[in-house]
Amino acid sequence: MNATVQSLLVSGAKLTDAALERLLPSPETLPHSIHRAMRHSVFAGGKRLRPILCMETARMVVGTGELPAGADSLGAALEMLHTYSLIHDDLPALDNDDLRRGHPTCHVAFGEAIAILAGDALQTLAFQTIAQLTAPADAVVQILREVSVAVGTGIGSTDGSGIAPGALPSGALSPGMIGGQVVDIESEGVAPTAELVATIHRAKTGALLTTSIVSGGLYGLASQSSGFDLGPAATTAEIKARKSASGRRDETIARLRTFGEKIGLAFQIVDDILDMTQSSEELGKTAGKDAASIKATWPAVYGIDQSRRDADRLIADAFAAIEPFGPAAGPLKSLAQYLTTRTH
Repeated sequence: MNATVQSLLVSGAKLTDAALERLLPSPETLPHSIHRAMRHSVFAGGKRLRPILCMETARMVVGTGELPAGADSLGAALEMLHTYSLIHDDLPALDNDDLRRGHPTCHVAFGEAIAILAGDALQTLAFQTIAQLTAPADAVVQILREVSVAVGTGIGSTDGSGIAPGALPSGALSPGMIGGQVVDIESEGVAPTAELVATIHRAKTGALLTTSIVSGGLYGLASQSSGFDLGPAATTAEIKARKSASGRRDETIARLRTFGEKIGLAFQIVDDILDMTQSSEELGKTAGKDAASIKATWPAVYGIDQSRRDADRLIADAFAAIEPFGPAAGPLKSLAQYLTTRTH
C-alpha cells in the first residue's frame, strides 16, 4: 500500500470513527443491549471505504482541497447502512457466519433477536442522520432518495430524479442492495452465469459503493450552490446561468455514477478472488464459503486470471470517467487502484 492511500485510509477512518462516536448512542444509554450491539459491529474494525469514498468525492467536487462541513456525518450514515447489511447478512438465515472483521458476529455476541434489531436501528439512525444534514432541503431530499433507492429492492427511476437505471447486458434493471441479496440467496446452488453474477455484484455490493460516491458528489455540489432563487423577475442571463450550472451538475453526477459503478464491480470481483485464494485469518472472515455454497461469483464464471484482468479494465474505465476533474481526482484514483491490489 502506497503512502497516499495509507494516509487517506487512516485520516478517513479517523474522521468517520469520530462522527460515528458522536452519532451513535453510548453503551450506557438504555436499553443497553441494543446500543452495545450496534457499537459492537460498527466499531469492530473495517476500512471505512464507503465513507472515505463519499468524503473524497465531496472534496474533489468542491475542488479546493477542503472537506465540506458535515460530509463526515454523511459518510458515517453510509457506514451505518453498510454495517446493518453485514449484521443481517451474517445471520443464520442468510450466510450463517460466526466471524466478521476478525470478531464474533453480532448474533454470536448478542443473540439473533438483538442482532436483527441492531441492524434495524442502524438503518433507521442512518436515514435520521442524512435528514439532519446541514445542506439545502432539496439537496438533502435528493441524497435521501439516492441512498434509499440504492439500499432497497430496485434501481431504475426514469422520472427525472437523476437516478439512472442500472442497465445490465440484457437491458434488465439492476436491483438495489436488498434486491441483490435476494437474488444472491435464491441463486445458491444454481450454476452461475455471466448475467446472474453481474446482477448480484452490481446490486449487493456495487449499489452502496456507487451511492456513496454519488451522494458525496451531491453534498459537495450543494456546498457550492449560490442558493439564488429564480423568481418571475429573473433575467434572461440569470436563467441561462442556472441552466448552464444544471447541465454541468448533471454531467458531474453522471461521471461520478459511472466511476462508482465501475469501482463497485471491481471491488466485488477482487472480493471473490480473495475468497478463493486467502485464508480466514487473512480475510478476517470465513474463507471459501462462496465456493462451498456454489454461489455466483466472477471467478466461477470467468476464472481467476480473467477476473483479475476484468478488475483492472474496470478501474481504467473508472479513471477515464473522472479525468476532467484533473489533479483533484488523484485521491479517488489512488483509492480505486488500491481496491484491485488489496490482499484482504
